[in-house]
Amino acid sequence: MLEAVSNSTIREEILLKDKEVRRETHILYTGSETTLPVERPETPPIYHSTANIICDMDDYDFASGGGKYYYCRTANPNRDGVAEAISYLERGEASLVCASGMAAISTALVSLVKAGDHIVASRSIYGETIELFDRVLTKLGVAITYADFTKTEQVEKAIQENTTILYTEIIANPLIEVIDLDAISAIGHHAGAMVLVDSTFTTPFAIRPLEHGADIVLHSLTKYFGGHSDITAGSITGSQKVIKKIYGDFLLLGGCLDPNSAWLMLRSIRTMEMRVKKQFENAKKIAEALDADAHVRYVNYPTLSNHPQRELAARLMPQGCGAMLSFRVEDDREKVNEFMHRLQLVKYLGTLGGYRTTIAHPATAFRNEFTPQQLKDMGMEEGLIRISAGAEATDDLIADFKQALTVFAQV
Repeated sequence: MLEAVSNSTIREEILLKDKEVRRETHILYTGSETTLPVERPETPPIYHSTANIICDMDDYDFASGGGKYYYCRTANPNRDGVAEAISYLERGEASLVCASGMAAISTALVSLVKAGDHIVASRSIYGETIELFDRVLTKLGVAITYADFTKTEQVEKAIQENTTILYTEIIANPLIEVIDLDAISAIGHHAGAMVLVDSTFTTPFAIRPLEHGADIVLHSLTKYFGGHSDITAGSITGSQKVIKKIYGDFLLLGGCLDPNSAWLMLRSIRTMEMRVKKQFENAKKIAEALDADAHVRYVNYPTLSNHPQRELAARLMPQGCGAMLSFRVEDDREKVNEFMHRLQLVKYLGTLGGYRTTIAHPATAFRNEFTPQQLKDMGMEEGLIRISAGAEATDDLIADFKQALTVFAQV
């Protein structure tokens, strides 16, 4: 019990639950509980607290067994809200929400492989995923073989007796190649391997990989789910059984998303379909306009008549083939830089999927990670430019690209 206080200090003390306590004690407790009932707020609150108060040991046993929230890294209402939304969109049973796309990819892979395993990966995946394979997983005793996933016979040839995972994207960056996910899934399952798909470029509004045989779908939520270039996050979606297998390592690796970012992410997901549909539409029209421009050597977009996987893309993604495209101009560094300077609306940005149209230069993005020959082998020529279509008025975007492209008319 607290000692008695003198009359000279009584005015500095406040009654707290019928106990007289000093000000420095009271300020640590006051305001923690609501004074009126809080019923069904239109916008869910942000649960910043890293922990929830436990009543006793029995209550802790109940909480740690999944009965209620008690520690933020273990579970958080905001993060669980995002997981529920992603599972719904992807038609998955459960999801884990991570602090970045790479956190999601690395968590899933590290939890599913062991020394002696073999992975067959698409040669046309995100560059840092390749680095993860080559710099991290190989140190864990996991062998990697890269194959052209647009050619299913190459995938079949790459499979070994110890192959446990096939890893791919549906639309490859930056050449916008499309893989036959139904066929790849069948090949993987026939070999007893799991199929992991990074569907960041496509989103569930173009294709839901789980419905095409994939075991896990991964996203960099930073891109289209966030959509405003102000949140970094990632996700892992699959069956309850698979997610339960990953969950233990997810906790130990510590790559969970913080509550504030989770709240922002769920807010962004509410309008995702409206944004993404417009972005898909803009990408298609920009591709058609660039394809008709004399300054452009070629354009990579699945709906164009000259795209090698056009029919496959139409079958897999009848609602749209995403908002990413690329095109190649003259391989002249100075002119490519001047093209970028002349753009008035479109800006160079080291990410994608936002509501404003941006460009990137793939060769520059990975110049420090790969040799010049490796970049060429991956199709990253000096004149190749990638576009992430935004939601602006289509004609404004086309006009901006066309006026900037005139730099390539100069001798």
